Amino acid sequence: MINFEQVVKSYPGGYTALAGVSFEIRHGELVVLSGHSGAGKSTLLKMIAAIERPSSGSVKINGQDISHLKPTAIPYLRRSLGLVLQESRLLFDRSVAENVMLPLVITGHPPRDAAKRVVAALERVGLGGRDREMPAGLSGGEQQRVAIARAIVNRPSILIADEPTAHLDSAYADEIAKLFKSFNEAGVTVLVSTHDDKLFAEYRPSRLVLGKGLLIGAAAS
Repeated sequence: MINFEQVVKSYPGGYTALAGVSFEIRHGELVVLSGHSGAGKSTLLKMIAAIERPSSGSVKINGQDISHLKPTAIPYLRRSLGLVLQESRLLFDRSVAENVMLPLVITGHPPRDAAKRVVAALERVGLGGRDREMPAGLSGGEQQRVAIARAIVNRPSILIADEPTAHLDSAYADEIAKLFKSFNEAGVTVLVSTHDDKLFAEYRPSRLVLGKGLLIGAAAS
């Protein structure tokens, strides 16, 4: 489902975030991406969502080369993706339900069905019945759950997450890891970057390891 072929990403000033990275992720895999801070993990994930574009090489999603995707085609690509960032980036002037519904509003989803999907997504992440609450009243772990519900409300085939447990204590981090495993068991391809190599160890994921923009390790589950 995801294929990188000799991907290079360089920025003005000479900084190279990725230096010829190649790998393949198959449908239904659970993959953990690790590496030191600045290794290129965030850049790699952003390329899958076409937030960043490669300087050279190709990035393919479901067989489609998105390296030079037209801006008008990007929203259609992202309908098949769920994206969770380090910071929840919730809108604190909107309710939990309104935050989760945002991707469906953007794509013009019918309101009645959108409301049902929001309820189902919140139930899925353990926040059923809390749709009318405001994000400011939630704990850090609960806010991250709202962000995950927002990422899965469009029922993506691929879920990518950039250090989703970075600011959570170990108990919350374990709960988030279990959530991602449950999505994977439901058939979703999951790619998660993490600084904690032990976090997903019990689930025996495939692994990719970055170091200074290079793929320095890979192991299948």
